[in-house]
Amino acid sequence: MFYRDSWIELDLDRLQENIRLLIQRSGKSFFAVIKANGYGAGDCQIARAALEAGAQMLAVSSLDEALSLRAQGIDAPILILGVVDPSFSDLLIRHQLTVPAVSLSWAQQIVQHPVEGLKVHLKADTGMGRIGSSSAGELKEMADLLETHGVQIEGIFTHFACSDAADNRMCDLQMERFAALLKELNRSFRWIHCDNSDAAVHYPDSISNAVRCGIAMFGITSYTTPLQPCLSLYSRLVHVKQVEAGTTIGYGATYVSPQREWIGTLPIGYADGWIRRHQGRCCIIDGVECKFVGRICMDQAMIRLPHEMPVGTRVELIGPHMPIERVARELDTIPYEVMTLLSDRLAKVYLRQNEVCEIVNPRLDRLMSANLPR
Repeated sequence: MFYRDSWIELDLDRLQENIRLLIQRSGKSFFAVIKANGYGAGDCQIARAALEAGAQMLAVSSLDEALSLRAQGIDAPILILGVVDPSFSDLLIRHQLTVPAVSLSWAQQIVQHPVEGLKVHLKADTGMGRIGSSSAGELKEMADLLETHGVQIEGIFTHFACSDAADNRMCDLQMERFAALLKELNRSFRWIHCDNSDAAVHYPDSISNAVRCGIAMFGITSYTTPLQPCLSLYSRLVHVKQVEAGTTIGYGATYVSPQREWIGTLPIGYADGWIRRHQGRCCIIDGVECKFVGRICMDQAMIRLPHEMPVGTRVELIGPHMPIERVARELDTIPYEVMTLLSDRLAKVYLRQNEVCEIVNPRLDRLMSANLPR
């Protein structure tokens, strides 16, 4: 149930098939990246579907994202990809969370706290320049110090900076550096991973034994693959009117109707992640492109209709006729940003075998927990 006619649809069957294809294509273990509330699609639902499809570990960006999954009953292994404050070691151990060891300084700080049984993956910086160490000596010193205090060095990983570049030059350079670090460290790891979504489908390597995929689960990559898109965004017309030539539409009166025309209003706006830059772009109604006219408002947006249409007509903002790649291209950004901008004001509708299996609406959930009349 939801009371506002703008929603995300997620085909879980397609998502799981994408994961199986990625596992088959890479020939490696699969870490499902569930950052940013499952890329805006719902962390718990995407996590459960990924685990059912064969994922062996989940990956998130931060401690709070990991704790969110634990609070929702997800007990699978979880790797936090970002830096975690060493003072939270007790939480990490209590909830069996794995973290990256990012520097010798970090290691020296965390061993000041109880760390017996903590699992870490060494983070190697091979060219991303974000977090991690590029020195084999430092990585070894980190590992030795942590193990002395009872920490389990479970894995090592790096991250590609240019896996979307067809020429592979940067990937090749990073793999050379990663291989050199592994050789100098001269130790075994349960997990060695470096391939993100684009690398998993485009850049096979003989060093790692796991891939970390996030957006590819949703059928989105920089390359041609058999992966299928599984996320759509819809709204409905809530108001339709005919306006005369010269009528101004929206804040700033940035659109003036050149002739008599039909204008429809949608209950979606920049507070939902449908940002103001969508002005001038199109959405789809019954296969016909309809342009957003006037500025996108916080909660509403106006579109120009080809003719009168009934209130309640479904409008496709992202979907089979309006691929997210096109949306991102027209916004001069990437699909990652388009997806993760989608806010929790949007209800999420999950499908299996083309039937609704679950609806998640955070605001309605709070209403129900408060036992208020509906």
